[in-house]
Amino acid sequence: MDLFHVDAAAISLVYGGNSGTLGASSQPARLYDELQFTLGEGPCRDSVARRAPVLVTDLMDVADVRWPAYGPAMAGHQICSVFAMPVELAGEYVGALVLYRNRPSSLGAEEMAGAIVAAELAQLPLLDLLADGLRDPSHDPGGDAWTELHRLTRVEVSQATGMLIDQLDVDAAEALVRLRAHAYATNRSATDVAHDILDNGLLLEIDK
Repeated sequence: MDLFHVDAAAISLVYGGNSGTLGASSQPARLYDELQFTLGEGPCRDSVARRAPVLVTDLMDVADVRWPAYGPAMAGHQICSVFAMPVELAGEYVGALVLYRNRPSSLGAEEMAGAIVAAELAQLPLLDLLADGLRDPSHDPGGDAWTELHRLTRVEVSQATGMLIDQLDVDAAEALVRLRAHAYATNRSATDVAHDILDNGLLLEIDK
């Protein structure tokens, strides 16, 4: 992190409608990454969707309203700048390297070049995990490697969402919204709430 003069970093996965954290520099960095999933918006998601870096120098800039929930939440953690570099694997954009600073600032030219290289290097742990079955997903979208990539995402959240569909008698989208809302209201991660639903029988309130 000293190379980029940042305070935290995480590698996020976003693939097939799911998301997950492949690695983080610290527990706070993992929390910052988790907030993107809990709130349904953030730099990793945008970077993958645009297939390009997303650079935000000041999350507290009132004129920048791209993330109405994520921006204020990160500001509450004293994070002012975020920089997301997309991670490409076998022709698919599957995640992003996200860098965080606790001061408003931009990446210098050398830092930007280094961040792009670091995002390319972030392919390596994925390649190690998927090497035995890696294929071009355009030719074999159901290949073993891409099935494994799905398993790296937040399986617990998907399972808990399935339970909420039955518990609350709602569709999948509404169940996921309820789970995220509960996580946000209780200042917890969506994954932690999912664990409580699966392991501890947490019941969310049913609409009257």
